[in-house]
Amino acid sequence: MGAAVGQVPEYVEMVTRWCKANTRMPVLVKLTPNVSNILNPARAAKKGGADGVSLINTINSITAIDLDQMAPEPTVDGKGTHGGYCGPAVKPIALHMVAEIARDHETRGLPISAIGGIANWRDGAEFMALSAGTVQVCTAAMHYGFKIVDDMIDGLSNWMDAKGYRTIEDFRGKAVPNVTDWQFLNMNYKIIASIDQDKCIKCGLCHIACEDTSHQSISAVTKNGSRKFEVIDEECVGCNLCMHVCPVPECITMVKVDTGKPYLNWTQHPNNPMRKAAE
Repeated sequence: MGAAVGQVPEYVEMVTRWCKANTRMPVLVKLTPNVSNILNPARAAKKGGADGVSLINTINSITAIDLDQMAPEPTVDGKGTHGGYCGPAVKPIALHMVAEIARDHETRGLPISAIGGIANWRDGAEFMALSAGTVQVCTAAMHYGFKIVDDMIDGLSNWMDAKGYRTIEDFRGKAVPNVTDWQFLNMNYKIIASIDQDKCIKCGLCHIACEDTSHQSISAVTKNGSRKFEVIDEECVGCNLCMHVCPVPECITMVKVDTGKPYLNWTQHPNNPMRKAAE
């Protein structure tokens, strides 16, 4: 039994308790992403006795404006309203919210049924790695029909065989310990971009992106009438922008650089006025 509930934690807990008291069926509380903190309704659902939670629901949105009618699309008698944003674009938001519930001290271990942009087996596996026990598919089925579910099952099974996983429980939640808050990331970890000159098609997109909007760490030179783009190692901060704008797969990769420095996070950094002593 699924209960789609509002944003107020007290209401979530109340509705969950009522559902649990009036049915013998499992109660999964469907959580809206249209909140400032997904943990508040998740904690309330657990307090109310929920057997699990499902998330995320669609995100409030206006997808476009009809500039002739001057109204949101789709228009109904000249008017429009918000709709529910869904599909692959919401997957990063869904992954984040699932991870927050999975690693919170109050909701850790609460069964999760994940929703949001799941279009292939890999999407499903990513949510399971963040502790989801099941995943739900809607938009992909609308696009490709129910046969897409068979493809997902086959793909997941093949991947599990290749990895040596016998059941989903063998990898469910394995990514959760590696999800941390930004202030605990190692500031002495360094990667820089590397351009494979044999694969480079000299389009210059990496140079333009880096020069105009990033760290000016890709040089552009012309020799014998031919252009060449090279990374200025000492200027590169490993932002990945060049890799993402490059149209050639694996032409630009990120390479780890050994700085010889120990682990240091922001809570320990000398520039942080509230720093803690490094252990």
